[in-house]
Order: sequence, then structure tokens, then C-alpha cells
Amino acid sequence: MIETLHAGAHARNARVALFDFDGTISVIRAGWMEVMIPMMVELLAATKSGESEAELRAVVEEFVGRLTGKQTMYQMIELAENIERRGGKPEDPLVYKNMYLDRLHSKIESRLADLRSGQANPENYMVPGTLALLDELKSRGLKMYLASGTDHKYMHEEARLLGVIPYFEGGVFGALDDYKSFSKQILIQRVIASSEFSGDQFLGFGDGYVEIENVREVGGTTVGVASDEPDCLKVDEWKRERLIGVGADFIVPNFTAHEKLITTLFA
Repeated sequence: MIETLHAGAHARNARVALFDFDGTISVIRAGWMEVMIPMMVELLAATKSGESEAELRAVVEEFVGRLTGKQTMYQMIELAENIERRGGKPEDPLVYKNMYLDRLHSKIESRLADLRSGQANPENYMVPGTLALLDELKSRGLKMYLASGTDHKYMHEEARLLGVIPYFEGGVFGALDDYKSFSKQILIQRVIASSEFSGDQFLGFGDGYVEIENVREVGGTTVGVASDEPDCLKVDEWKRERLIGVGADFIVPNFTAHEKLITTLFA
């Protein structure tokens, strides 16, 4: 299924493709929100603000969703600000980030172990149709970049385990400890500043606000991947609404209809 949101939208000018990683290519970290959100609700509840768990969850879900696609640190900064707003004394956001990563890694360690040992087929941990789409784009000569809000050391290893790094001639970029020194927006501006490509030659794929918004801002074409993780067989309405809200040109649940998607984008 391909939902066209802007009549006449196309990527015939595209020469560069920017992909998000988690939820767009990889589902290794599927379920990360079920780790992050309860942890944050727990920390906010400790401030004894008088709000119910449901009220705190609504607050957390809003900012976690809004910041999905940016470096994880931004979600932790927002958490610290919310703790302070409620009279608490927050830790450094890096403390919260490490707490979250410890909990997440406990959840996904068996998935990584199966991939490292060769017991799992890498395609089992990818959005369906990913490799076929990457092959199509590569055959068309698009220069591809992979960028993620996940820490570079983790994201790079996960991309290697899935076997997708060779597709991304432009590079593979994850979050850095110095979170202000790199972002998807900075990457796009660097590529444009190199004079190799202009903004309208960008084609962006992502399941979060950030990559869609950043590509749209420079005049590129965007495909919102509203994948219902981990199976990614149908559209996740929560993701769909947010992707529509930041101007996605197309919405897909996965890339199984990659031939039709390519035709829609480039015909």
C-alpha cells in the first residue's frame, strides 16, 4: 500500500537518498518506546507532583514522539526539564540516557547475539522489502546516506550485522556524545554545501518527524514509513498521523511494494 498525500509529488530529480535507520530499515530495536516511556514515567512519578500515571504517560508520549529521530539525548534533556518543572532535582541527561540504554540492551541482547552467531537471518530484523528497495535505488545511481539518532557505535554495528553498510556510499552516521556537533539537518546542509547536490535532489525515508521535516525544509521529496513494528505489515496510525503532520509526501507500512513505489516516485 502506498498512500500519496500530495498530488503530483515525485522524485524524478532525486540524486541522493537519506535513510533513517531504526524503524525505517532496522527493527532490531523494536519495542524501544516500551522501555523508554515507562522509565520516564517512573522518574516523573518520583517527583510526587500529584499527577496520575496516565497524565504523566501522556506528557512523556508527546515529547518522546515529537523528538523521535533526533539524538536520544534530546529526549533525556526534555525528561530532565520535566523533572525540574515538577520540583525534582534531575541528574545530568547523560545519566538518564545510560539508564535507558542499559534497559534497552537487556531487551535486545538476544537479537544481537542471534545475528552475530548467524542463527538469525538479517532480513528477519529489517522492514520487509528493504534490500530490494536499496538495490533499486543503487541501480538508479542515487548516492545514499544512513543517519540515526541512535549512538554511532551501536547503530554502526547493527547496520553491519544487517549487511546494509555497502549500500551507503555517502556514509553511515549515528549520534555522538557531543550531540550538538551532528544531526540529520547538519548532514543535509553539509551535502548541499559541498555543491554536489541541491535540496530538491533529496529523497528522504523515515518513520520519525525529524528526517521527514529536514528533507522537506530543503525542498526534497519524502516517504514516511509508518511501520507497525516489529512485523511492519500494516500502517501504524500513530506514526502515520505524525508523519502527515510534518508534510510527508507518501506513506508506506513497508517496502514490499518496492516496484510500485519506485514507479510512483520516478515515473
